Amino acid sequence: MDGMRLDGRVAVVTGGAGAIGSAIAADLTALGARVVVADVDLRGAEKVAAGLPGSVPQAVDLAAPESVERFCAACRDAAGGVDILVHNAGVSIVELFTSSDPANWDLMWQVNLRGPMLMTKLLLPGMMARGWGRLVFVSSDGARAGSGGEGAYAATKAGLFGLAKTLAREAARANVTSNVVCPGPTDTPMLQRVSAAEPGLVERIARTIPLRRLGTPADVAGLVAYLCTERAAYVTGQTLSVSGGVTMH
Repeated sequence: MDGMRLDGRVAVVTGGAGAIGSAIAADLTALGARVVVADVDLRGAEKVAAGLPGSVPQAVDLAAPESVERFCAACRDAAGGVDILVHNAGVSIVELFTSSDPANWDLMWQVNLRGPMLMTKLLLPGMMARGWGRLVFVSSDGARAGSGGEGAYAATKAGLFGLAKTLAREAARANVTSNVVCPGPTDTPMLQRVSAAEPGLVERIARTIPLRRLGTPADVAGLVAYLCTERAAYVTGQTLSVSGGVTMH
């Protein structure tokens, strides 16, 4: 299919060692991109990269600005520039807002919003100079609709909406698109850990979903990969849910 290949493109996927991040990295690799699997967990990134031809693992701590700056400098030096930037990394700490710890707010703000802002500021100029780029921010349906116990997480992830839309306007004339993908309930190790402490949780969640199943990392990765291709060249400034119909707009 014309317009679906990413040969010659360099892509960065943050949180690339995780379930959704590794699925995104795999799809982008399959389309021909050379992927930088970026994660604070370098060993996990190395395991993912080992199975993806041409990909490289790279450590980055989004909570530490100096780490983000070193990472971006290394990407520019090694690859000559980044064409696709997928902000997938995130931290969620579940606690009722009235009893939440502001120190946890700070961590989620640093990883979920400030880190992506800084990394984009450092890598977007190269995309604009070359006249092509893709920004994809992985947020959450919890940020769109609210989620009990995730007030600070939802707030930081919701900040990506405004950032992505602003960048869609500012970078449009340089042929750089900017979009947000919001996973709904997705079968990941994080959800499985939560459900282990609350038997029947997954089944109860699935019953609330019109498609009657949890999402998979591959469901999310498919949309992210599409948004990175030339077929999606006219899609920018959009927020799209992958939720099985839980969220409809």
